[in-house]
Amino acid sequence: MTVDDDPGVSRAVARDLRRRYGASCRIVRAESGESALEALRELKLRGDLVAVILADYRMPQMNGIEFLEQALDLYPGARRVLLTAYADSNAAIDAINVVDLDHYLLKPWDPPEEKLYPVLDDLLEAWRCSDFRPMPSTKVVGHRWSARSSDVREFLARNQVPYRWYSTDEPEGQRLLAACGQDGQRLPVVITADGTVLVEPEVPELAAHVGLATTPTADFYDLVVIGGGPAGLGAAVYGASEGLRTVLVERSATGGQAGQSSRIENYLGFPDGVSGGQLTDRARRQATKFGAEILSAREATGLESSGAARLVRFADGSQIAAHSVILATGVSYRQLEARGADELSGRGVFYGSALTEAAACQGHDVYIVGGANSAGQAAMYLSRGAKSVTLLVRGADLTASMSHYLIQQIAGSPNISVRARTVVEAAHGDGHLEQLTLRDTTSGQTELVDAQWLFVFIGAAPLTDWLEGTVLRDERGFILAGPDLTPDGRPPADWELDRPPYHLETNIPGVFVAGDARAESAKRVASAVGEGAMAVMLVHRYLEQS
Repeated sequence: MTVDDDPGVSRAVARDLRRRYGASCRIVRAESGESALEALRELKLRGDLVAVILADYRMPQMNGIEFLEQALDLYPGARRVLLTAYADSNAAIDAINVVDLDHYLLKPWDPPEEKLYPVLDDLLEAWRCSDFRPMPSTKVVGHRWSARSSDVREFLARNQVPYRWYSTDEPEGQRLLAACGQDGQRLPVVITADGTVLVEPEVPELAAHVGLATTPTADFYDLVVIGGGPAGLGAAVYGASEGLRTVLVERSATGGQAGQSSRIENYLGFPDGVSGGQLTDRARRQATKFGAEILSAREATGLESSGAARLVRFADGSQIAAHSVILATGVSYRQLEARGADELSGRGVFYGSALTEAAACQGHDVYIVGGANSAGQAAMYLSRGAKSVTLLVRGADLTASMSHYLIQQIAGSPNISVRARTVVEAAHGDGHLEQLTLRDTTSGQTELVDAQWLFVFIGAAPLTDWLEGTVLRDERGFILAGPDLTPDGRPPADWELDRPPYHLETNIPGVFVAGDARAESAKRVASAVGEGAMAVMLVHRYLEQS
């Protein structure tokens, strides 16, 4: 479907589309947002499928973003493209967050063979590879201040599993509980698309019932990648594309910390930014296109060598083996060391879940702890609907760890303020967060403020405890590799080969590390993806010499 209020442009767009796609697709043309929505409703009633929607931004009564937002309700699986003039590039950036825009095109796009068709070819291929058929969605019944309900919503959202949320405070939520024979004492209650009722489900059970792959198809692989952040996804793409039988194992959801970002603007090739969810989705599809397996909700608990094989053990007692392993476990946000924070986690105190909770923050005062890019991106995203956003920074300012472009954006946002040299000393509330005690680290003075929302983005705790006694790590738990293993020019103890470890190789031959879990890594998406690719190159070198 193409929507443009200029009849000449509308006919030209439809003509270009029919020339390329007319043999396989029906091209529907509309000249206003209202008429396009009416056409979509008719298509929906007839059971037709809509693959791609192209909407002009500058239309009277209803602009392109407003139209796409309503079109999402009718065809959430359709790929969305905004047609803009050069002066409207900011509108396209807004659309990335508002309607999860897939692409925007600057008019004119002559020749279409170079500037239009390649974009639409990719979008159509992605649509065909997705499960675009309408299907019942998963229902989640829970309470706003239920920590487990928050965890389930975040798990489903980050794994891009469509679901509908029903609060126990609302009549429909109560009706669903009654239909399931539940009294609401144990939450959340998840009703899957096939009608299965899960009460307080653990992650593996939930993953298995919502269609995520949790079981490997083989016992032995060329390459096992542990962790599904940018480094792990990069390794899976390059490993599978270069002929290695590859499986990626993720304990929660692919994307890592980057996958929770509302907008990444400094990643190469995306000059107008890309959301972490979009980047993760594209990387997942790319990896599976090349044949990589992706397993969700599988927690690695052990690693050992058995001859030429490397064995990875899981929490359920099962294991898989491979010629090589890439550790891309990433990092997690450190827990807030403040009185009462643990008890209120998921009940107003959240760790990196700004995207999931943003809608509930509309019109409220929001506090964010942290001074790095993840905190800045969350502040910009939440500021769209929150009454105010306050960044609490331990240091003197934001320059120590935040990118310059984010600092400028924050400075230009009237409802974002920065409180430097300030820490959270205590969190207070009966069942959910109600107040915070803030302390000025210079003067020692404290202040009690009203707060229902606190998002924490502090530090980087490597997810490597399960490697204790196997893989060498530094004092903070980050994995040592390559030159860091040979500071005195000698290989590590028990190193059996007559060569030193490769650049990203750990003290176990054939086991490599990539991304944030590596000691002294750059902690940036681009470097993590690059290390994932480099680790695969070193895996090839290792296999050739084994």
